[in-house]
Amino acid sequence: MSTDAAPAPHTATAAESAELAVVTRAGLAESRHVGSAVLVGPEGEVLKRLGAPESIMFPRSSLKPLQALASLRAGALVSPEAVALACGSHVGSQRHQDVAASVLAKERLDESHLKCPVAYPARSADLEAHIRADKIETALAYNCSGKHAVFLAATRTQGSRLATYTDPDHPLQLMVNEVYAEYCGEAPTTLGVDGCGAPAAAMSLTGLARGIGRLSSALTQRDAEVHAFTVAQAMLDYPWAVRGVGEPDTVVMEQLGLITKSGAEGVLVVAAPDGTTAAVKTLDGSSRPNHLVALSLLAAAGKVDLDDLERTLKILVNPITGGADKRPAGGLRLSESVTAQL
Repeated sequence: MSTDAAPAPHTATAAESAELAVVTRAGLAESRHVGSAVLVGPEGEVLKRLGAPESIMFPRSSLKPLQALASLRAGALVSPEAVALACGSHVGSQRHQDVAASVLAKERLDESHLKCPVAYPARSADLEAHIRADKIETALAYNCSGKHAVFLAATRTQGSRLATYTDPDHPLQLMVNEVYAEYCGEAPTTLGVDGCGAPAAAMSLTGLARGIGRLSSALTQRDAEVHAFTVAQAMLDYPWAVRGVGEPDTVVMEQLGLITKSGAEGVLVVAAPDGTTAAVKTLDGSSRPNHLVALSLLAAAGKVDLDDLERTLKILVNPITGGADKRPAGGLRLSESVTAQL
């Protein structure tokens, strides 16, 4: 009998990846973003692909909408605003902290029950207000506190152990994996540990796109699961909770009405109400090209108006400037491999 260990699931290499976007200065390519992208249709069919979207990767926080769905399915009774926060990687403003705290208080819990790390608010104005109020680092300000608070609410309903709600074999986390398999069409191949301490599932970029696309289609499908509709509608109703006012994901939902969720290490998924979905993974973990690539793919599929796309990208894509007067010095553009798909 062979004792060789099973080979690890394949992750994309540089040779298998595609150039997604190019940063230019004075007409020269200064940086090139390489990775994978996929566009799936309402039935999960692959419409466009670049690189290796079938290879395994960690979607990270872009899976939060499906984790929130699992929490609702497990019995979490929380407000739509709290559902949006559970889907979010928020900036830790006092408003975000207050929603997370309200979920815990309703369950007669407090921030000491959260298994995520402590943090300060991410933005300078919120941080200054936090410090002026003589507050220290708190788990409520951590970007995943909403997800963890709603996990606890679901665990309370399940009657499971609160202290182990992030363990991979906890009943709630097993339900999360069931949701992944059902919505994405593939079970996680590998479970790691996310930055917040919860399990981090590995799957293909195509699987991620299919899962979030199916969730988003609950907005237009009459026979869709009510929990999926609740999650998708909450994200659109409370986009500030998903990230923060002026932040890219929030801007896309406000401006274009698309379900949008970024994940760490260069992951983004954007879904239209009919389920057409674009997902992007940059190989080096940079998020700079992602909204440009994903929204351009959706626009080419007729899911984003071109005028709306131009207006939104002016907000999202930071200009490359030089000098005190911030003269235009370069820009970010789609690669030829992407434009060829459009």
